[in-house]
Amino acid sequence: MRMTILVDADACPAVRVIEETAAELGAEVVLFCDEHHELNAGRCSVQRVASGPDAVDLALINRCRRGDLVITQDYGVAALALGKGAMALHPSGKQYTDENISGLLMDRHLAGKARRSGKRHLKGPAKRTDEDDRRFRESLERMIRASSGNREEGRVR
Repeated sequence: MRMTILVDADACPAVRVIEETAAELGAEVVLFCDEHHELNAGRCSVQRVASGPDAVDLALINRCRRGDLVITQDYGVAALALGKGAMALHPSGKQYTDENISGLLMDRHLAGKARRSGKRHLKGPAKRTDEDDRRFRESLERMIRASSGNREEGRVR
C-alpha cells in the first residue's frame, strides 16, 4: 500500500512543488478543491466538491487513511488527520504533530476571539519565496521517505 498525499488545494501555495516532488518519489497526489477553483494538475488527480462551508475539508478527511499525508494550512483539518493516524504538513514545511497541534488550535481560537472583539487584523503572510519552496520540499521529501521506510518494515506511524 502506497502513501497518498491529500492536499487542501483551494489556497495552497505549494501545489507545483507537491506535484514535482511526489512524481520524483512515486507518491500519489489528490488535490481537493471546490467547484469554483480551476486547477491544472498534470500528474495529480483533482477531486472537486460542491462549494459550501468546510465541504473541501470534509471530503479530504473522509478520504484520509492511516499513513496518508495531508497538506493543509487549516489547523482543524490537520488535527482531524492526525486523529486518523495520518501525517500532516503545513505548506511552510512545518509538520503538525500530536505535540504541537493543541497549541496551534488554541492560538487560532484566541486570534478568532480577538478579531470578533473588534481588534484589527494583522498584516497577512509575506509573499512566498524560493526559500519557502525549498524548505517545504525538504520537509515533504523527508516525510515521504520516512513513510516509505515505515511501510516497507510493516510500521506506519
